[in-house]
Amino acid sequence: MEVALPKDLKGSASLAERRHAELCRQERVFNARNRIIGGDTEAWNLQVHDQNIKEATEKARHETFGEHFLNALSARVPWRQPSSQQPQTPELKRSSCLSLPSTLKKDIPARQSDNDIRNTVSGMQKFMGEDLNFYERKKFQEEQNREWSFQQQREWRNARAVQKRAENLYAETRLQFDETARHLQKLESATKKAVCAAVKEFNKNQAMESAERKKQEKKQEQEDNLAEISSLLHGDLLSENPQQAASSFGPHRVVPDRWKGMTQEQLEQIRLVQKQQVQEKLRLQEEEYQRDMDWDRRRIQGARATLLFERQQQRQQRDLRRALDSSNLSLAREQCLQKKCMNEVYTNQPTGDYFTQFNTRSR
Repeated sequence: MEVALPKDLKGSASLAERRHAELCRQERVFNARNRIIGGDTEAWNLQVHDQNIKEATEKARHETFGEHFLNALSARVPWRQPSSQQPQTPELKRSSCLSLPSTLKKDIPARQSDNDIRNTVSGMQKFMGEDLNFYERKKFQEEQNREWSFQQQREWRNARAVQKRAENLYAETRLQFDETARHLQKLESATKKAVCAAVKEFNKNQAMESAERKKQEKKQEQEDNLAEISSLLHGDLLSENPQQAASSFGPHRVVPDRWKGMTQEQLEQIRLVQKQQVQEKLRLQEEEYQRDMDWDRRRIQGARATLLFERQQQRQQRDLRRALDSSNLSLAREQCLQKKCMNEVYTNQPTGDYFTQFNTRSR
């Protein structure tokens, strides 16, 4: 018979505790509702239970403390029932009759005014906010309100009289202003009539002077026109004198408004210059045509060389692609052979049990 050593018991207990903790953790982790909502009802119930125990303990402690306090108080001040054989002193008689209603009716008030000698500090018979003089103060306030009402009525009558005097003064002032305005209007009307008459006379004189001035200007214009016509008939403009177009800035310049045209020598010189310009332009066009032909020939040669180079590049790329296809084909054959060998060697395919062993622990 084997004996369990303490170390073995301790290890077994630790292992069992860990297994229990693991099972509890799995229950929490694999429970979709608790994992999504995130609430731990067991912990909450445990906290509520602890809080109830704490409140009950506190309540019991307070009740125990109250009982001890009452016991100590009764021990210090013992209750004595007054005996009928003992003499009834006024103090004992009063203390024994405090519960009777008639006793309270016959007793004097705690205080009769704020100046009562019984209003000591420790008596607490006088407090802030009390109003013992309510009726006197109310009567005084009513008298004061009555005086204020009379005063307001007097002030209102005085203000009404002042307003009436101001209205009368305003009416008198308004009448004076109206009279003054009518007088000023009459003066303005007379002044406007006089001004209109003066303006009419002035405009009449201006019209007469304007008509006379226009007549003189028309006469002077006719005389100037006759003089200008006579000057043109006897001048160099109509006689077409070529010397009149000569400019004072040089012999090669003329006055545009007096120039009558070029001479025959000048026209021949211009035609000669035009022919020279035409020949020069034809020469330049021929040189440009030869230059364009040279550039076209060079461009065609360059395009032919580029085309030959591209064809050579295409042949090289085609050869490289054929070599690459051959290499890929050999590699594909080798991979097929290797896959076939691997399928023959490794025949153990995974079943459903292989995948169910995952996700079975909380860690």
